[in-house]
Amino acid sequence: MSTPSPVQRPGMHHGVIERGLNATVHSRLHQGRFGRMFRTLQPATFKEADLRKLAVAMTSEPEIDPKTKKPMVTSEKKIDDEENFGIPAGYTYFGQFVDHDITFDPMSSLMKMNDPSGLVDFRTPALDLDNVYGRGPDDQPYMYDADGKKFLLGDRNLTANDPHKILTKDLPRFRQRALISDKRNDENVIVSQLQGLFLRFHNFVVDQNPDASFADVQQIVRWHYQWLILFDYLPRLVGRELVEEILPHINTESGKSIFKVEANLLFFKWENFPFMPVEFSGAVYRFGHSMIRPVYRLSLGDLPAIEPEILHLEGRRMIFAPKLDDGLNGFREFPEQWGIDWKLFFETRDHKLSPLPSFRNKKRVQPAYKIDTSLVSPLAALPEFSIPGTNDPVDKKQPNMLALRNLLRGMVLGLPSGQDVARYMGIDPIPDHDLIAGKANIDGLDNENHKTIRACGESFRNKAPLWFYILAEARHEWVKNRKSEAEEKENPTPTRLGPVGGRIVAEVLIGLIYGDPNSFLSLNPNWKPDFGDATATSVFDHFTMGDLIELPIP
Repeated sequence: MSTPSPVQRPGMHHGVIERGLNATVHSRLHQGRFGRMFRTLQPATFKEADLRKLAVAMTSEPEIDPKTKKPMVTSEKKIDDEENFGIPAGYTYFGQFVDHDITFDPMSSLMKMNDPSGLVDFRTPALDLDNVYGRGPDDQPYMYDADGKKFLLGDRNLTANDPHKILTKDLPRFRQRALISDKRNDENVIVSQLQGLFLRFHNFVVDQNPDASFADVQQIVRWHYQWLILFDYLPRLVGRELVEEILPHINTESGKSIFKVEANLLFFKWENFPFMPVEFSGAVYRFGHSMIRPVYRLSLGDLPAIEPEILHLEGRRMIFAPKLDDGLNGFREFPEQWGIDWKLFFETRDHKLSPLPSFRNKKRVQPAYKIDTSLVSPLAALPEFSIPGTNDPVDKKQPNMLALRNLLRGMVLGLPSGQDVARYMGIDPIPDHDLIAGKANIDGLDNENHKTIRACGESFRNKAPLWFYILAEARHEWVKNRKSEAEEKENPTPTRLGPVGGRIVAEVLIGLIYGDPNSFLSLNPNWKPDFGDATATSVFDHFTMGDLIELPIP
């Protein structure tokens, strides 16, 4: 593998970077620092009562059938106008997996102001899968096989409610807790099995390259993962055009190398090595919480009905529930019939996401929910912070409502308002009357005057929490681009991040790879994945999560 000469970049001294495969066994730094992306902007402060009111406005009430008064969800046989037909549901949890790779701050508190410069990121701010590899087989041998090359997998087969339909292996466990590098990758059934998918992908690459060292295999896996982030995950969130604007070398018509046409990073700057911006980790990247569905189908095998009955559940499960087996709650040995068929979560080349009536069945690719200012009702009571078997918080000082936790976290981190960030970026801020707490659907347009951010408190006058603003911006773009009421009911307009949120997310994720001396963009920017469609003319079509899940991974 030939390596072009390096060029001077942010985070490099005189063009010198670490070389060699040995550098990939462990990251350069085992932990990093948080910092500010918009250092000159003042913190936005709000009344806590107003934040609580906004959190309630952002959290949906459980759906109730008007006739029977029983709880209900939308049938998978019908169109759900909250679904986002631009993003399959699996990317919600791929995004969560990415977050756990680059950020972990166990020390900060929701109850006191935090200085980002003093916070330690216990994950390297690099997309290097340290949430999978940990400190490697030498330091954490209990995660690896005796030869130190393959990951250990759990003994339990996970099936599709059919003992003969084995879909995957559970994670290795001790007293029900997963033996993995980051416990958060077991916090729900979906991200738990996504962690397992990457463990098995590593083992598959070992089998494909029997003479390769652990470091060689690790680099192959990492580079495929980085490719998925840049050219599969990001374009779905921000559009291909923005990715090409920030990485102009990928435009095949230009024919230029990244060493001649550098990345166009306008706002994410660093001196030595990329840091983790608190604006990103504490607010902007939390957009994925709005993409969470209330209910998921795991496989074609229907799961047993639960009590009390939820209408139209149809063999699916809620994302969270007070009773463990009523929801996809994690941190436990969940039922072995809960194996995931990833073709219901990601598009493959012959199975696409679609709102057409012929796709409204249990075989469909499930869409994520739209990026907007509405979170589904199960997120009103996170199991980790709730008294077991109830929706009540364990500690009233540590709320269990996800929206409130996010809003409080943004304030204690001293984040600027969304309007100030927009102005800094040269983008006209959205006026208060268009910053709405609600769904990006026709029903969500009703009574908008009662759902404006200002209706939740005067402390929001001309300033909005950054997390809320990013979601409201995506919803605002939907309002501008939506179809007629009749069309929206049959073919809902998808949402993606707006100009402020999209730019920040794209610059940070691209910047973390661009500034990593061991990434493929640094060591071999002409590299192409070993799997997928080698004949693809566009980087966006070469290798996707759909290609990964179709590999013959044991």
